[in-house]
Amino acid sequence: MAKQNVAEQFVDILARAGVRRLYGVVGDSLNPVVDAVRRNPAIDWIHVRHEETAAFAAGAEAQITGKLAACAGSCGPGNLHLINGLYDAHRSMAPVLALASHIPSSEIGLGYFQETHPDQLFRECSHYSELISSPKQMPRLLHTAIQNAVGRGGVSVVSLPGDIADQTAPEKAVETALVTARPTVRPGDAEIDALVAMIDTADKVTLFCGSGTAGAHAEVMEFAGKVKSPVGHALRGKEHIQYDNPYDVGMSGLLGYGAAYEATHECDLLILLGTDFPYSAFLPDDVKIAQVDVRPEHLGRRSKLDLAVWGDVRETLRCLIPRVRAKENRRFLDRMLKKHADALEGVVKAYTRKVEKHVPIHPEYVAAVLDELADEDAVFTVDTGMCNVWAARYLTPNGRRRVIGSFSHGSMANALPMAIGAQFTDRRRQVVSMSGDGGFAMLMGDFLTLVQYDLPVKVVLFNNSSLGMVELEMLVAGLPSYGTTNKNPDFAAVARACGAHGVRVEKPRQLAGALKDAFRHKGPALVDIVTDPNALSIPPKISAEMVTGFALSASKIVLDGGVGRMLQMARSNLRNMPRP
Repeated sequence: MAKQNVAEQFVDILARAGVRRLYGVVGDSLNPVVDAVRRNPAIDWIHVRHEETAAFAAGAEAQITGKLAACAGSCGPGNLHLINGLYDAHRSMAPVLALASHIPSSEIGLGYFQETHPDQLFRECSHYSELISSPKQMPRLLHTAIQNAVGRGGVSVVSLPGDIADQTAPEKAVETALVTARPTVRPGDAEIDALVAMIDTADKVTLFCGSGTAGAHAEVMEFAGKVKSPVGHALRGKEHIQYDNPYDVGMSGLLGYGAAYEATHECDLLILLGTDFPYSAFLPDDVKIAQVDVRPEHLGRRSKLDLAVWGDVRETLRCLIPRVRAKENRRFLDRMLKKHADALEGVVKAYTRKVEKHVPIHPEYVAAVLDELADEDAVFTVDTGMCNVWAARYLTPNGRRRVIGSFSHGSMANALPMAIGAQFTDRRRQVVSMSGDGGFAMLMGDFLTLVQYDLPVKVVLFNNSSLGMVELEMLVAGLPSYGTTNKNPDFAAVARACGAHGVRVEKPRQLAGALKDAFRHKGPALVDIVTDPNALSIPPKISAEMVTGFALSASKIVLDGGVGRMLQMARSNLRNMPRP
């Protein structure tokens, strides 16, 4: 039996760790690894057009599956292109292993062609970033990288010179057991006792939930019902907590709506559950705050805490539910639910007035129709910018749908690459990329990846020929918009030229039929929808508070828009209130 080289051993270890795809662009220093993938039936090479796409796709795959995903870039410029997508994966706590192939080992430090130092460059966007300097070192170093990515949730980077990848591997590498899942973390008894005491002595408790509530929906609802608590959420908590939620008071933050802000400020005790919500201006400073998070570095970095609890949200709530006293008084909860419904009543008309005649099309209307027509288990990938607004306001979660975006890193152009990674996990599941024209154009080359692999991703393009969110930021800051206009092609014609289904929609009455046709199409499809660039109302007067950017007053005025089916949910919760 022929001896393995280092690249073959590397790929074998990835396959044992559960990696099924390696996203990347081939290149000389990477060739031994790509060839090893070619000959390994357990793993596929996914040829994308840009390495940034590879990293975004791997991050999305990891978020959908909860398992390790991987990407690769060749030496120098090739692996440098990975960095933006890796930042996003790391900040999204997605377990991703990135291979940064390197120049010949004998040339490192001598200014060689395409020389960079990837083991140093990627340290800020990873838990672990190291250089393999000998064949004997590789198995243990790769094992350590995998343990870091999976165990800590985030990115690990392995730098591998091409000449070492092609060398003969040691006779028999020790097959160390690999971490494949993270454990649950239960808080200590002292923290549980202290939190129980705080809850029992508080008259008005509010829960504010983030992505750390994934898998804890039932526990959050049971706990909220026992302590009569309104439940608000951050954007990343929406998909996990808003559905089947009779205590829902909406979302806080720059894109917020409803009564979440009021509920967090008018309570006696605010409990932050699994959220690293970054906008401290939206958090109160005059109420007691307890925070529960599995990552201790998140505790207290956004607000002053009265109690920090290190633990999983689900395990913590399982400890709390049998111990806290049930509250009988629900006046605060009912008042917040009523305020929430009233707030939503005031904004539903954003896209309903003369919607069938409004040209360019209201983007709110597009998002509402998309929400109605998409599958109940669809995966939505969402571009940063105005698409974030439409996803936050109009996509209806149900416990089966997924909504993924660059919600922590805030990168442009993420939706299409993320859709690639999401679709590879299940070709039968509907994947919808909610793309802005600016984001789509930035990495448009990877639309060809959809065609090459016949991935049935549906790109719904909100085409307002501008960088809409940037334009809005300029106006809020009192600046004239400048450099925000896009001169776009007919993107549907471009899609057809690539060999995909493409249709352009310019009138509202064409929208539903175009989306239905795209969803029925077996392969990749793009629906280019010409939308109104003035969709969001701009305040008639720029206030002093707005000059500082997205201050609270600015966001409450500027981002005042529709809320889709969320009003129906709020009304339903009001109908279910017990009557005296």
